[in-house]
Amino acid sequence: MTDIDQRRDAPPTHGPTTSNLADILERVLDKGIVIAGDIKIDLLDIELLTIRLRLFVASVETARKAGIDWWETDPALSSKAARNELRDENRRLRERVEALESAEDGDASSESSSSRTKDTAGAGT
Repeated sequence: MTDIDQRRDAPPTHGPTTSNLADILERVLDKGIVIAGDIKIDLLDIELLTIRLRLFVASVETARKAGIDWWETDPALSSKAARNELRDENRRLRERVEALESAEDGDASSESSSSRTKDTAGAGT
């Protein structure tokens, strides 16, 4: 009977350790995991379609360390990026309007100077 009591108090044997889902998720997000794969569809040795899949699962901090921050510049995902895109579009439109107005002013001044020369030429005769 003492043998049984000693076995219960003995430390567990070294076997596979179990982790709960939170521990596994924390480890994956901390280190990151990459899943990559290619799908090719060929017909009679003619490649019809190739799909390349890349999946990177990580925390935001880990992704930034890896140089991945596309969600910060995608207007569909970031309000800051959407504001920046609108600001850039407004700047480009203002530049186009200024260019058109300056071209229009240049055309108007050249027309008025040519009409002046016609008027002075007609007055001299």
